[in-house]
Amino acid sequence: MQSRRTFLNALAGAALAAALHAYAQNTLTLGLIPAEDPRMIMTEAQPLVERLEAALGMDVKPFVATDYNGVIEAMRAKKLDVAFFGPFSYVLAAQVAGAEAFAIAPLGKGGASFRSIIVARKDRNIRTLADLKGRTFAFVDPSSTSGHLFPKAGLLKAGYDPDTFFGRVIFSGGHDASAIAVQNGKVDAAAIADGLLDVAIERGAVKKDEVVVVWSSEPIPGAPFAMRRDLPPEVKKRIVAAFAELKDVPWGKQVMPRLEPVSDSAYDVVRDTAKLLNLDLKKMK
Repeated sequence: MQSRRTFLNALAGAALAAALHAYAQNTLTLGLIPAEDPRMIMTEAQPLVERLEAALGMDVKPFVATDYNGVIEAMRAKKLDVAFFGPFSYVLAAQVAGAEAFAIAPLGKGGASFRSIIVARKDRNIRTLADLKGRTFAFVDPSSTSGHLFPKAGLLKAGYDPDTFFGRVIFSGGHDASAIAVQNGKVDAAAIADGLLDVAIERGAVKKDEVVVVWSSEPIPGAPFAMRRDLPPEVKKRIVAAFAELKDVPWGKQVMPRLEPVSDSAYDVVRDTAKLLNLDLKKMK
């Protein structure tokens, strides 16, 4: 019995060593949701990639899909080891791709939380949610937290059916695209993250004096970094340790200070909001 146990322990140790060796020799894949233009996302994430490579001692390969679902599917197919998700896309990834949140990146004025807002052009005479009836409107992506889930729930709570309330609805694909669509008059209003509206204004894509905030959500837990739950335990420890070393990492015009630990339960408020909209997470991929 003792020899069998010794053999099994040795076998498990060899398997773990092989897994660690593979990660030591190969590349850690990092997924990033396309909250803005994918090319911009890749450029802005480069300092993070370089810091991670130094902390891990291995290459880090960033990946940005054409939509939020593409990052979820890439992790489900085990093509990603770690990903930076939006809160709702994380909840979906935890459900269908075995994602496990471990760190949160405090970015912008809200720190570890942010808000969804609905913004409109001032010259469209939209000042309340009621004024949006029959108007053209842009959501970001079906899996976007602040660009779809929370504003849709906010409309429902206010007594408006988001599926019939607007005259026309589009999905822009990115928060920056939604902000620009409002600025250019392509849509009357749009739902975006408050911090990303600030970024659009700073970049000159939106003129602050030409837009107005019509609605704002309650605080939403920030975007997490999540890893595949099935990674070897020692690899997961190594990833957590590497991210814990990060401090004051430039991210576009913002700076990501030291990351904060976060657990899956922090996103139960997002799950509750999905339930309010009768969304079946098992069917959303």
